[in-house]
Amino acid sequence: MSSARGLSGCIAAGALLVVSGATVADGARIPDLSGDWGRSNFNLEQPATGPVFIGNTLHKKDGTIDDDAGRLGDYKSPLLTPAASAILKAHGEFSMTGQSIPDPHNQCWPEPPPFTMSIQLEVLLVQRPDEVVLIYSNGQRTRHIRLNSSHPSPLVPTYAGDSIGHYEGDTLVVDTVGIKPGRWPVLDRYGTPYSDALHVVERYRLIDGKAAEDAMVAHHREFTTAPVAKADAYGGIFDGDTGHKGLQVEVTVDDPKMFKQPWTGLLTYRPESNWPEMICDDPPSLSNTTLLEIGGPPRQGPIAAKADF
Repeated sequence: MSSARGLSGCIAAGALLVVSGATVADGARIPDLSGDWGRSNFNLEQPATGPVFIGNTLHKKDGTIDDDAGRLGDYKSPLLTPAASAILKAHGEFSMTGQSIPDPHNQCWPEPPPFTMSIQLEVLLVQRPDEVVLIYSNGQRTRHIRLNSSHPSPLVPTYAGDSIGHYEGDTLVVDTVGIKPGRWPVLDRYGTPYSDALHVVERYRLIDGKAAEDAMVAHHREFTTAPVAKADAYGGIFDGDTGHKGLQVEVTVDDPKMFKQPWTGLLTYRPESNWPEMICDDPPSLSNTTLLEIGGPPRQGPIAAKADF
């Protein structure tokens, strides 16, 4: 398979049956959110209202965010609890030594929400009658969201957590709990921490194509004054027709051990094609020189301490 576009076609034609224009039991029409979606920059977008979530305090002379100089998150943010502030401060100090903050992405570990959403630029969304599947292009990280279900009790925590979803009018609502803190429990590239109390709610809806383009441009300009390219950093090609709808995701994060109140970020996608294939370091014996698209410090991939059976 030469690209994620090929993967998309295989899924749609095979075991994953795409639901398009279907209806739910009460007669409401299910929004058609399926497809290949991409965006231009990492990190969540700050919404117009609500608490300001953690960002990089380092800026270039032109005022844009300088993620290349280091990742110094705002550990003095009033949003953080004292425990979270101390962790973020330590991560920032480590970054300023010239080293990358280890995270699930650069260590090739499972990526929980919302971290995987902030670090991944491309996502394939597949709607089925009983679930929604999200496949992120870099490493083909996959999430399964059970529809019209409930969280099990007792809930066994996992690295990706337990995700259930339902449709509210034109919006897919996803609720995720039971996210197990891994070896690097961070929500973003700046090392903002999370705990076992993390609760994430995502709301997916289609928006006007021009509004999606404008939101992407605004987010892009936080990091560079250069215009948005026709392709993202991985090579995926954006659909230039703003007559086609965009996809916007509202992500609300609640973790009372790390944040004094819930906060919300956004992701805005446009239709995209020509995805590349990207893998992470599996097995660990692979040379780092073959994995330049991942970056980060030497990997310490997950290893089972004991046999499953």
